[in-house]
Amino acid sequence: MEAVKFEQVRFSYESENTNDANQDVFGMDKTDYALDGVDFTVQEGEFVAVLGHNGSGKSTLARLTNGLLKPSSGGITVFGLDATNDKNLFEIRKQVGIVFQNPDNQTVASIVEDDVAFGPENVGIPREEIGKRIDFALHAVGMQEFRHATPSRLSGGQKQRIAIAGVLALKPKIMILDEATAMLDPRGRKEVIDVVLKLNKEEKITVILITHFPEEAMLADRAVVMSDGKIVLEGKPSEILSQGEALKQYALTSPKSIRICRELTERGLPVSDGMDAESVAENILTALRSAGVTAWKDTETGADVDNEAPCDGKGGVVCENLSYVYNAKSPFETYALNGVDLQIHSGDFFGIIGHTGSGKSTFVQHLNALLKVPTAQKKYKPKKQKKGAPPPQKTVLTVDGYDLTDKTTDFRELRSKVGMVFQYPEYQLFAETVFQDVAFGLKNFRAEAKEEETKLAVKEALETVGLDYEEIKDKSPFELSGGQKRRVAIAGVIVTKPEILVLDEPAAGLDPLGKEEIMSLLHKIHAEWCKTVVIVSHDMDEIAENCNRATIFADGKVLRLDTPKRLFSDVEKMVSVGLDVPFTTKVCQILQANGIEIACDYTTADFVEKTLLVAKGGRTNA
Repeated sequence: MEAVKFEQVRFSYESENTNDANQDVFGMDKTDYALDGVDFTVQEGEFVAVLGHNGSGKSTLARLTNGLLKPSSGGITVFGLDATNDKNLFEIRKQVGIVFQNPDNQTVASIVEDDVAFGPENVGIPREEIGKRIDFALHAVGMQEFRHATPSRLSGGQKQRIAIAGVLALKPKIMILDEATAMLDPRGRKEVIDVVLKLNKEEKITVILITHFPEEAMLADRAVVMSDGKIVLEGKPSEILSQGEALKQYALTSPKSIRICRELTERGLPVSDGMDAESVAENILTALRSAGVTAWKDTETGADVDNEAPCDGKGGVVCENLSYVYNAKSPFETYALNGVDLQIHSGDFFGIIGHTGSGKSTFVQHLNALLKVPTAQKKYKPKKQKKGAPPPQKTVLTVDGYDLTDKTTDFRELRSKVGMVFQYPEYQLFAETVFQDVAFGLKNFRAEAKEEETKLAVKEALETVGLDYEEIKDKSPFELSGGQKRRVAIAGVIVTKPEILVLDEPAAGLDPLGKEEIMSLLHKIHAEWCKTVVIVSHDMDEIAENCNRATIFADGKVLRLDTPKRLFSDVEKMVSVGLDVPFTTKVCQILQANGIEIACDYTTADFVEKTLLVAKGGRTNA
């Protein structure tokens, strides 16, 4: 049976009806369609992955499926029910559960268990069954210990798990996940996908997964690629994801596994395409054996990381014994940070990784005093020390030369030197036009700046992030795609040219090319004028490819600080704290178990280079 059927569906956010305002002088419709003539069918029990660049129409497709939007033209049926008929919407929404990219869009209650129960209660599920469903859903996403917590006090990743649990509790016939795992740590992402797979295979729930993760798309029965409101490719995931040139045409890229295999082949080591670490490693072993290499031990260790470099001046961070408690002296008291010791050097491209709720975001919000150390509060008075008690351990937090433990510090000046871009860029956008939004920080920090100076600074900031100034300056920031919003948010921060730039999940939710463009942009800024860049990320490949040093946060503390190469070499440690390792690390581990030890820094470029050297050594020995 057909679970979902779209027939020549068109949808425009500008107008659902053609009128004089959206016709040109010849009476032709000039509406920009988010979906433009889409034919799309999903069979009951099928698992379909939907891929596409930001703004391609994926989320619009999801919202039309459960009646949140109505098509401008065309027909949509869900299990035979007409989704354009208002009388059918209640029944359709009982059968179609959707999890959005931003969990705040679907959080409704002040207690977690009430939030999870909201959907089942509204569709009339008996109370006893609701209790069972809450238990099932919270256990499935690993959030049972937060049953009585307040959603607003959870981290972004924890909120996302609760949002997923709310849909799981409905046990819908169709589940749509719109980039629902983008903010989760690797273990959380795997747990959620495992639950979805189980529901699909055992309960025959139909799944539509909108994702940018190729490894997630590979689990589907079928993959669909969208571009500019149309379906442009469709077929088995392995076939679709192997079409490198076709994907590039639609602003997507092949998985890293295929790109590595093809680069090795182009450079003289014929390696068949592999879709995962196991198949890539096996194909590389086959190619190396053909080149005469049956065993190899690379003894290169690489340069030591300089963890003792001075870092208390411009561009540096010194943190000692930093703790932070949310909702102190209340039933919701939570230690987000518990004695953090960390140094970030001027000139670092620094990575912060850790499981959901490990304290990463809380820490970076201290760097520009969005969260203040208690001694920096205006009403702070030191506690009287009890006789005979040891003196309390002093907290040290120096950022870009500013003492953030001193309430006399000029925090306004500090914030002009330390820029912050949050997880959700739309939270930073507020003005009527892009120009006003980007100019806001500059006017705040440099009131004396003249109009022409402000205009030039805004123009430079927008062009730095790859946006056309004339084309975008007068647009509303809320009309932009997710990738454009991210760029405008970054422009609004870099317009003051801060010495330290902090970004919390800068590439989360972006398509593969969008991620590459954002990271290239950050490296450009870092090379030209920004002394230090700090990124928080759940993407281990992102850290390995871009950072010279990184730290692991776990349970509010710094677990380890080192180069990405050394951090990711300890696979057991990474897995033990709920994290993953880069793709190349997994391949190296399998190769090593088969007698081929390649000492690389886990970047794609270095892995390819070292593998070619191994092959060359084998041919030389032959």
